[in-house]
Amino acid sequence: MERPTWAPQGIDLSVPSVSRIYDYYLGGSHNFEVDREAGRRAIDAFPGLPKVMQANRAFMRRAVRYAVGRGVTQFLDIGSGIPTFGNVHEIAQEADPGAHVVYVDHDPVAVAHSRAVLAGNARAAIAAADLRAPTDILAGEEVAGLLDLRRPVALLLVAVLHFMEDRDDPWGAVAELRDALAPGSLLVLTHATTDSGPIKPEEGERVEGVYRGVGSPLLMRSHGEVARFFDGFEMVEPGLVPMPMWRPEAPAGGRAGDPGDDPAMYVGFAGVGRKP
Repeated sequence: MERPTWAPQGIDLSVPSVSRIYDYYLGGSHNFEVDREAGRRAIDAFPGLPKVMQANRAFMRRAVRYAVGRGVTQFLDIGSGIPTFGNVHEIAQEADPGAHVVYVDHDPVAVAHSRAVLAGNARAAIAAADLRAPTDILAGEEVAGLLDLRRPVALLLVAVLHFMEDRDDPWGAVAELRDALAPGSLLVLTHATTDSGPIKPEEGERVEGVYRGVGSPLLMRSHGEVARFFDGFEMVEPGLVPMPMWRPEAPAGGRAGDPGDDPAMYVGFAGVGRKP
């Protein structure tokens, strides 16, 4: 296989990547055939997956604007993936040019492209690290250089925790990050589930099977299991809800909260919590 010029040396083009599969769902161009094949199999299992990803991104943008509106202008986005239009730094710095953003991902393609996108932006950076090692993230030079942990930070864990198995103690990782944040900080989170929207348990199991097959187990957790990530936070209204229901914006000619043209957007939970 010919290596694209944008592909960092050292990555195995025959191994699928979660962030590149996500890029494929969103219509991006930084993915390989092995990623597209895995994505097609997941879509065969549940055809609404691209709509779920679009709803996920739309929630993220609303939550970032909410944070800036409450005076939180520091962002730590873990599991940030490959940059696409309307990413966190673009939304945050449009609302407040002084906003600081640190992205974190362990995929070398995501890290390389983030560095290219952020070149010349002194208030945004990318760190190569893993959510399974919160201490490494917090001690990294990117966080130390751009974020003041004595002031509120918006911690974004958007579509990443469902790739951590229970044995990796994702709740403990979130608690460690929470404890490092100042009062007034926000937790912004989405998580896959079969508890909401039209996805059937057997469809969820087939999607999970696709990700297991590429070495990245995906867990569809229940509402109660996802709510545990907010221990130590005060939930912001309307609480932990399907993604389009979190403070929806009214489309032109429509009403806020309308389901739109695809109920698949309601698969997955979203919420924001505030550290008291």
